[in-house]
Amino acid sequence: MDVIKGQAPSGRTRVRYFVLFMLFALTVVNYADRSTLSITGTEVAKDLALDAVAMGFVFSAFGWTYAVGQIPGGWLLDRYGSKAIYGLSLLGWSLLTFLQGFSGIFGVALAAYIMFALRFLLGLVESPAFPANGRIVAAWFPTSERGTATAVFNSAQYFATVLFAPIMGWITHALGWQYVFYFMGTIGFVLVAVWFKVIYSPNDHPRVSQAELDYIESGGALVNMEVKKTAVDPGNKTQWSDFKQLLTNRMLLGIYIGQYCITALTYFFITWFPIYLVKARGLSILEVGFVATIPAICGFTGGILGGMISDYLIKKGYSVTFGRKTPFVIGMALATFVVACNYVDSSTAVVAIMALAFFGKGLAAIGWAVIADASPKQVIGLTGGVFNAIGNVAGIVTPIVIGYILAATGGFNAALVFVALHPLLAMFSYLVIVREIRRVELKPHGETKAAAAAHAVS
Repeated sequence: MDVIKGQAPSGRTRVRYFVLFMLFALTVVNYADRSTLSITGTEVAKDLALDAVAMGFVFSAFGWTYAVGQIPGGWLLDRYGSKAIYGLSLLGWSLLTFLQGFSGIFGVALAAYIMFALRFLLGLVESPAFPANGRIVAAWFPTSERGTATAVFNSAQYFATVLFAPIMGWITHALGWQYVFYFMGTIGFVLVAVWFKVIYSPNDHPRVSQAELDYIESGGALVNMEVKKTAVDPGNKTQWSDFKQLLTNRMLLGIYIGQYCITALTYFFITWFPIYLVKARGLSILEVGFVATIPAICGFTGGILGGMISDYLIKKGYSVTFGRKTPFVIGMALATFVVACNYVDSSTAVVAIMALAFFGKGLAAIGWAVIADASPKQVIGLTGGVFNAIGNVAGIVTPIVIGYILAATGGFNAALVFVALHPLLAMFSYLVIVREIRRVELKPHGETKAAAAAHAVS
C-alpha cells in the first residue's frame, strides 16, 4: 500500500465524487430493473391473463425477499466488504432481470408462477444494494457532505424513471414486453465489469491523495471500515445482543418507521402508478412512458435539494437533528397532496399533483444520511440492513393492499387515500418518536446491566 500511496497524486483529490457517481449509476439500474414490470404491467397482465389481485402479488414478490434479505445482506457487507458483495449482487440481479423476458414461453398456466419466482429471487439478490450504498458513503464522505451524497444515490430511483421509462415504453410498444427485460439485463452485465475494475476502499484507492483521506477522515468518514483483519477478534463479531439493541433503540425505531412510510410511496410509484395512468386516466403505454418522467424529474430534483438543504444547515452550525429533520418533515407534508388526485378530472392536473407529491417525497429522502449518522460504527452494514428491511416491508404490503382495494372498489380513490396516510405517519414518527439524532454506542458483548452501570460510572 505504501507504493500505491507514493504514486497517488498530491493535493486534495476528489475521488469520492467518482465513487458517488458509480453508486448513482448502479442505483439507477437497480431501480430500473425493479420498475420493468411496472412499465410493462398492462401488457404482461394481458398476455399472462392476470387480474388486479394476481398482479398485486406478482408486484409484491420482489418485496418479500428484498425485505427479508436486508439483514443477512448487511451482515455479509460487514463480513466480506462492500465491493465484493455489491458486485455479486449486481451480477445476480442482472441475470434474473434478463431471465424474466422468457416467462411467457412457459404458457399462461405457468408463466405467472415463473414471473413470481424470478421477482422473488430478484428481491433477494438486490437486498445488499442500499446498505452497501450507505456503507460506502459512510466510508468516503464526511458528515457535512453525507446528506448530499446519500441524496444523490437515493434520487437515482427517480432518474431511473426519467432515463428508462420512455425507453421501456417504446421497446414495449415496438418490440414487446420481453425485450425490456433483455435490454436491462444486458446493461447490468456491462456494469459488473466496470464495478470490479474501478471501485476500491478509501485506503486502497490508487488515485486518492493523502490530503483527501485526511479531509474526509477528520470530517467523520469511517475510512478504515473496509480494512481486512489478519486475525479474527471475537469481540468484533456481530452477536444477537447487537441486533437486539438495534431493534429496541427508540431513535432508530422512529427512523425505521419513517423509512417504511416513504418506501410505501416509492412502491406505489414503481408498481401501480403507471397502471393508474392507463386504467384511471386513459393514457396509452407509450404515453405513460413519457408522462411518468415528469413526477420522476420532480422527485429527483427534490431529492438532491433535500440533501443539499440538510448539509447546508449543518454547515451553518445547526444540529444534525435539525438539519436532517427539516427537509424530511417539509417533504412529507408535500407528499400528502397525492390524495388531491381524487378531486380533479384533468390528466394534466393529476400529473402536476403527482409531481408536487414526489418532489416532497424526494425532499424527505434523507433516511440513509440519518442512518449513516446514527449507526453504531461496528455494524453499519447490519444497521442499514435492519433499516431497509423494515422499510421494505412496505414493498410487500403496498402492492397487495392496493390490489385488494382495486378489486373491492373498482377504482383508485381509496388506494390514493391509503398512500396519503403514510407521510402523515412519517411526520409523526420523526417529530415525536425520533428525538436527538446521534450515533448509537453499542454495549460491550456480554455486559450485564450492573456492569454497564459500573462502566458508565467509571
